[in-house]
Amino acid sequence: MLESLLVRENSMKANRKMLLAVLDGIGVRENTYGNAVLTAHTPVLDYLASLPLSTTLKAHGTFVGLPSDNDIGNSEVGHNALGAGRIYDQGAKIVQKSIQTKDLYSDKTWTQAIKYCLNNGTLHFLGLLSDGNVHSHESHLHAMLSQACKEGVKKIRIHILLDGRDVGEKTAEVYIQRLEEHMQKLRQQNCDVCIASGGGRMLITMDRYAADWNMVKIGWNLHVHGIGSGFSNALEAVLHHRQQQDISDQYIPPFVIKKEGQAVGKIQDGDSVICFNFRGDRSIEISQAFEDEEFSAFDRGRRPKIFYAGMTEYDGDKHVPSNYLVRPPQISNTFGEHLAEHRISQFACSETQKYGHVTFFWNGNRSGYFDKKYEDYLEIPSDKNSFDLRPWMKAHEITMATCKQLEKNSYQFGRINYANGDMVGHTGNFLASVNAVASVDLMLGRLIEKCKLTNTILLVTADHGNCDEMFEASPSNPSHWKHKFAAETPTPKTSHSLAEVPLYIYDPQGQADIYKILNPGLGTLANVANTCLELMGLPLRSDFEESAITKR
Repeated sequence: MLESLLVRENSMKANRKMLLAVLDGIGVRENTYGNAVLTAHTPVLDYLASLPLSTTLKAHGTFVGLPSDNDIGNSEVGHNALGAGRIYDQGAKIVQKSIQTKDLYSDKTWTQAIKYCLNNGTLHFLGLLSDGNVHSHESHLHAMLSQACKEGVKKIRIHILLDGRDVGEKTAEVYIQRLEEHMQKLRQQNCDVCIASGGGRMLITMDRYAADWNMVKIGWNLHVHGIGSGFSNALEAVLHHRQQQDISDQYIPPFVIKKEGQAVGKIQDGDSVICFNFRGDRSIEISQAFEDEEFSAFDRGRRPKIFYAGMTEYDGDKHVPSNYLVRPPQISNTFGEHLAEHRISQFACSETQKYGHVTFFWNGNRSGYFDKKYEDYLEIPSDKNSFDLRPWMKAHEITMATCKQLEKNSYQFGRINYANGDMVGHTGNFLASVNAVASVDLMLGRLIEKCKLTNTILLVTADHGNCDEMFEASPSNPSHWKHKFAAETPTPKTSHSLAEVPLYIYDPQGQADIYKILNPGLGTLANVANTCLELMGLPLRSDFEESAITKR
């Protein structure tokens, strides 16, 4: 047995060290209009793009497991594809299918949720109100509202989180109006349904990676206790805050809908609550607040006795939440697991905002380590201010930590994520995004120097586009739009783009005479795993998508 294990370990010994850098939200797009990537000073990216082993990859739609090719990619599905080496149907597609087939309504969780509140309770829905299809989709909410009404639920309250991030920055009115129209039809069927509370997703409820538990506390007090500024309806609240200051939906202050001075939708004993977000990272903490007996992140005050369920299981290892409507993607035998199993040392690093992407999502929605003896994860704490105020974010700290590990020769495969292009891009601040891209480019230059000294292969890619398309619509004079200083004021675009992403390979030894790009421009993020194995001199996985490179 020992002899067999030794042979196995020797057969998996990597010939070369490798570092994979994910430039979050930095896509490749030729149009200069609103393109912070092309506007920024990027000599290093330009150099990498000129190398023989450079191409682009698809990172959206069906290429990463989303329902249609009109669906923008996102960090969750992007890192799933990178780390799994395969394309899995993602939450958006799984939920859509479950609703279409009505399997969701025959599931025991849905049945329990309806039964728990059917007599004297209220059914609450909590989630992101938009059609961005990144964390949620309004059609899922509309369908469940109709079904609940059909099954005899008489009182329904909806707690809406406003988007302005995966969709247009000021589109809340559209989604609220569509929801109001749908609810009006249900009221005609003798169902008491209305919006109970709301606020921008970057201020309440949707924190992740324990970056700011106060967001969750504000959301909890809003949804559960009805504590917040009172308005007669959600549209009034949004328009009020629009008039007070020019802010996007994601930063709309929290509000409570009140009638005769009382909140219309406090969460009480005997109620059911369904979180209709299907993406996990920004739904875990609010789920823990509802479910955990030994909860200490903040004082919850009165904790109602309710039935709580998520759209999916947001954390498969910790089983959060304990009840969910749709089984999440079942991703196994990932790239990271494969390397750990064969004793190949790994290093993963990012700042808080993307730390879970190079760990949890990369590992197939699995928290923790496969084998801590061979894995080293490092989280750099993110700033808590708006990211456009410090567009360099923690790129320098990530770079220095990675260079230190390269110098120590402490791992054979490393993966890091620079959050700048995505987090700053979501603010809609074009000039800040230009600086964000330039900051990442500067850090890439330092990585290249260190890779040269340590004989490490560097592969640069991204999980999806974002800051490559920062303006909506088209200008009357496109030539003016290499930067923001122009006669017209553009409408910021804060959502991701459909752009392809880079695949740039730098090798200090040079590989152009050995390899070539297999199918230029036709690969996807799922091709990266076998590409890394190929470059490291390791056996390719037959169950992974093929390598993006092939020997000449």
